[in-house]
Amino acid sequence: MSRAEVRASASLASIFALRMLGLFLILPVFAVYARGLPGGDNAAMVGLAMGIYGLAQSFGQIPFGIASDKYGRKRIIVIGLALFALGSFIAAAADSVAWVIAGRAIQGAGAISAAVTAFIADSTREEHRTKAMAMVGASIGLTFAISLVASPVLYRLIGMGGIFGLTGVLSLLAIAVVLWVVPDAPMIKAGRVPFREVLRHGELMRLNFGVFTLHMTQLAMFVVLPGALVQYSGIPVDEHWKIYLPVVLASFVLMLPPIFVAERHGRMKQVFIGAIALLLLVQLGFWAALSHPVTHWWVLVALLFLFFVAFNILEASQPSLVSRIAPPAAKGAALGVYNTLQALGLFCGGAMGGWLKQNVSTSAVFLLSAAVTLSWLIIAANMKNLPRRGAHAAGATA
Repeated sequence: MSRAEVRASASLASIFALRMLGLFLILPVFAVYARGLPGGDNAAMVGLAMGIYGLAQSFGQIPFGIASDKYGRKRIIVIGLALFALGSFIAAAADSVAWVIAGRAIQGAGAISAAVTAFIADSTREEHRTKAMAMVGASIGLTFAISLVASPVLYRLIGMGGIFGLTGVLSLLAIAVVLWVVPDAPMIKAGRVPFREVLRHGELMRLNFGVFTLHMTQLAMFVVLPGALVQYSGIPVDEHWKIYLPVVLASFVLMLPPIFVAERHGRMKQVFIGAIALLLLVQLGFWAALSHPVTHWWVLVALLFLFFVAFNILEASQPSLVSRIAPPAAKGAALGVYNTLQALGLFCGGAMGGWLKQNVSTSAVFLLSAAVTLSWLIIAANMKNLPRRGAHAAGATA
């Protein structure tokens, strides 16, 4: 990667990291904090306060992606970050769960994932794009692990209002990064692409189904896994970071060589299919492990490690592929659809996981996830061969 590509990728990844840190810091402690607010005794209201962000994101990704194609990436990203900061400060000043819901909805309305991802695609050559996307994935994963450690400490020091305020400040810092650190990228000058062509594009539809499945299984798994780790290992939830942090770091180390080799030798499809197959085996492994009353906790940790290896490969490669396959003038729109399906996958994973855990069993969560992942594997097996380094997606052959 050139110096300009590294600068663009690293600075845009830092925007994701700053923004996601603000979100992740809230998750471990919000349910406890909400009990002291009017409306905090209503589990549905608390759940809505947690989930409204993702729902608002799902509505905003496509309009923000299309707008970034038309008006420029930086302008739209700054608007989205400003909305996120405004929502954070409203939530920080909230004196009821209803006002927290309003703040979280405004946070989610700043749906910039598609615009940022398209900006990365604009700023990098095809042969280095997956590496750039991997930097974003790594920043999000590390942010998640750091938040598990920092959240309880910050909650004790500055409270929930302080954490919400901190998220607003981080968003304003991200605006500064966009304006003065991220290098400009040339806008694509091409004819208008009808939005229906983006929706009907067969290869994009495969990737959209894939990201829905990937994030549905992710959130469904984390509805069940924390309780399972407490049950089988005896490690309390506030110490689970001691498991997550080394697992996430090790998985990043292991996921990079397959991606580099695949891009260099034109074997991305094989690695992609292999990662989906590994994800399927992990879901079946969790189902088998949790179907028995006696399971060694290290089996769950090993499966968690393999999950993150597969997850990181797919999380890095899929947006890169969307940016290659999409028409040049509609990358933002295509990534808007992609990120909308991602948000809906998170929503469905949480809803599905919670319902199955309460009404069927914990192992049933993984059985259904395995069935959906198998469907993805079958769909992905028929995709066109992914482009080699420097080749255009349109030139891919079956």
